Amino acid sequence: MNKRRKLLIVLGAGALVWPLCPLAQPQAKVWRIGFLGTASASGYVREVEAIKAGLRDLGYVEGKNIVIEYRWAESNPERLKEMAAELVALKVDVIITHSFPGARTAGQATTTIPIVIADGPDPVAAGLVASLARPGGNITGSTAFQTELAAKRIELMQEVVPRIKRVSALFNALNTNYVAYAREMETAAKRMKLELHQFTVKATEELPGAFAAMARKRVDAAVIGEDPLLNSNVGVIAALAATHRLPAIGLTTFAEAGGLLGYGANRPLLYGRAANFVGKILKGANPGDLPIERATKFDLIINLKTAKALGVRIPQQLLQRADRVIE
Repeated sequence: MNKRRKLLIVLGAGALVWPLCPLAQPQAKVWRIGFLGTASASGYVREVEAIKAGLRDLGYVEGKNIVIEYRWAESNPERLKEMAAELVALKVDVIITHSFPGARTAGQATTTIPIVIADGPDPVAAGLVASLARPGGNITGSTAFQTELAAKRIELMQEVVPRIKRVSALFNALNTNYVAYAREMETAAKRMKLELHQFTVKATEELPGAFAAMARKRVDAAVIGEDPLLNSNVGVIAALAATHRLPAIGLTTFAEAGGLLGYGANRPLLYGRAANFVGKILKGANPGDLPIERATKFDLIINLKTAKALGVRIPQQLLQRADRVIE
């Protein structure tokens, strides 16, 4: 057998064997996403699910091609810093966070890992980005007009209880951005010829004392600030308002938890939009080139059961404007 025939036999044998040996498949990229929560997981179940649902719609499934590293600071600023540092050390591909403390802490922890703000105040006024149209740097996301909403809630409360003269405003003292909310509310209160009394807490345990102080001031109504600590305790706050027979307004989940009125951005929709930012970034977009989005849907929820218990009559025109009435 000459060399040429031997070579053909070897090549033919290889052709028979080769199809039976599958080529090694390249491993699909698994992206690592960090979620920096400023409060507790129990207070943000619906919002986190909205993010995950949005990611699934884009083809990113937790446990398949993405891993989400959750960190919850329980409203402790020191833990927030530690957890932001943990996510940076893990070299996550993007960090999702919320609120002013979350965005500020994440921004201080890294200037290279993309950061998506799911919900927060005006990031330009807060000094987090250069502009809404071109944020620059590594931060983008959404704003929910939280400062403006604080004033709107006073207006809605006066519409429901025209007799009010003294209004209390409850804030988280550890969220330094509350000063901007308070300033906006003070302006609105003066315009409506109302006295505004500010009360602050730093932990859940301080909430009963804050409402006792409101009672001593004989306030007629309460406006609950929008902050992760307060958002996570809407049930506790609603119960305290009921105990003191105090008409109160907060974000939408406050009314669902038993508060009189809830008004604010549609949070599941807002958090779901964070997934779109993440999707663009994972495909190579520069976060500094992605414009900050403004919340577009705002919901008004009225709890008629609470209104009856407080002896408050809700105006018919307000009931017609409500997105949901709880009876």
